Amino acid sequence: MSRSPRSVSRPWRAARLAGAVVTASALLLTACAARQGQPGDPGTRPALAALPAEVAPQLARFYEQKISWRSCGAPGFQCATVRAPLDYARPEAGEVRLAVSRTKATGPGRRLGSLFVNPGGPGGSAVDYLQGYAALGYPAEVRARYDMVAVDPRGVARSEPVECLDGPHMDTYTGTDFTPDEGAEADSLVEAFKTFAEGCGGRSAKVLRHVSTVETARDMDVVRAVLGDKELHYVGASYGTFLGATYAGLFPSRVGRLVLDGAMDPSLPARRLNLDQTAGFETAFQAFARDCVRQSDCPIGGRKATPAGVGRGLKAFFEKLDAEPLKAEDPDGRELTESLATIGVIAAMYDEGAWPQLREALDSARRHKDGTQLLALSDSYYERDTEGRYSNLMFANSAVNCLDLPAAFSSPEEVRASLRDFEKASPVFGETMAWSALNCAYWPVAPTGEARRIEAQGAAPILVVGTTRDPATPYVWAEALAGQLSSGRLLTHDGDGHTAYGRGSDCVDAAVDAYLLRGTVPPEGKRCL
Repeated sequence: MSRSPRSVSRPWRAARLAGAVVTASALLLTACAARQGQPGDPGTRPALAALPAEVAPQLARFYEQKISWRSCGAPGFQCATVRAPLDYARPEAGEVRLAVSRTKATGPGRRLGSLFVNPGGPGGSAVDYLQGYAALGYPAEVRARYDMVAVDPRGVARSEPVECLDGPHMDTYTGTDFTPDEGAEADSLVEAFKTFAEGCGGRSAKVLRHVSTVETARDMDVVRAVLGDKELHYVGASYGTFLGATYAGLFPSRVGRLVLDGAMDPSLPARRLNLDQTAGFETAFQAFARDCVRQSDCPIGGRKATPAGVGRGLKAFFEKLDAEPLKAEDPDGRELTESLATIGVIAAMYDEGAWPQLREALDSARRHKDGTQLLALSDSYYERDTEGRYSNLMFANSAVNCLDLPAAFSSPEEVRASLRDFEKASPVFGETMAWSALNCAYWPVAPTGEARRIEAQGAAPILVVGTTRDPATPYVWAEALAGQLSSGRLLTHDGDGHTAYGRGSDCVDAAVDAYLLRGTVPPEGKRCL
């Protein structure tokens, strides 16, 4: 989640797929922060306004619908479809059908209600997350007391998915040069963004104007009511924290136990979010580089390698690929380009467990001129399967991001003017991240959202979890969100990788479990290793 069009947060896959990685990290963020009190600063932005507590009469038919569960084909799970208005301002103008899945509380102990889960993205499938990980990977005590529930957000996976390009055209898009050296290359990148946007507009016209985070948060409230829960209990990771915080801001009186893990700061505009995330990935890369030079198989820098040397060596490797892509064992004939290699490395920053795989992939590419393994890492990030098909992750990611906030940049000239800041934030990734943020400038639908603080006045205590070297959601974002929420409590994980719950810290897991099971928030200033 992240919010950058090509920086997607999907923490749950990273630790579990042999060739797949996911998630992100943090760095020079305080240096980027503006002084409080200046016009447009986060501290002066208006707060998200709560909706009326009473359900509007024109929405009653959605809140009062009956849910009909059916078998999913996955043992132990039930599935259903819930209707929501396409446009909450005009409920009569059409509907969207939301895919819902659940697994019932296993007992023993008193059932605490439904626990909604969301893995982030935007664009990650909550249903896949539930069925593939959460229903098995969450602690037994939590699964015993809650029905675990997932809703694919509108525009995602099974819920009227946004579609943009077919596989071959998506291959062309992902292989585009995202570090243009001169005007012609910049023109080609702009054309790639326009082709992507036109594909989304042509193939997904119905939903494209209505996949905002605010609308998805309102959908969650409909599903909560349909399930018969008076409050929403929720665990959201990465972008899922923005979704959960938005729910709290809109419906503070309906907040139950909310865990926001790998938190985003909703008060930041798109350019600042992209810059902060760029610094986050640099922080994660520096952690990787420090670890790499301690390993016997560090593929960059030789015997006397330093972390700084690893960074310079990787940058030089990317520049060489820009001039001469590497062959790869790919049935579709793709080569490893600079852009695909960069995404492959970024993918491995999400989870420190992927670092050995990254070292091996870099060694294969540099010494043996074989780009196969780095290409596989890139494919895992983009959710491209061996048949050349892409999930709708990247399509939904851009659709939500470009609707939620005004574009970070409006032209190549604006990107060039900001390149120094992005390259200062990350000498390795800065140029790619800056140009990638131009994506929304050509979106076919105007943004409907804006950066706003979220206070959720009157909400029950909300647990915000931040990891100090998180690449995709920098730690300062968790500090900012916990400070904005009137009832926020920050739990700090001093560690690497994206998000913290269920990733190996007994201290973090115990604190989150105590909150979910007993409503006990950790003490102020709680830190975990």
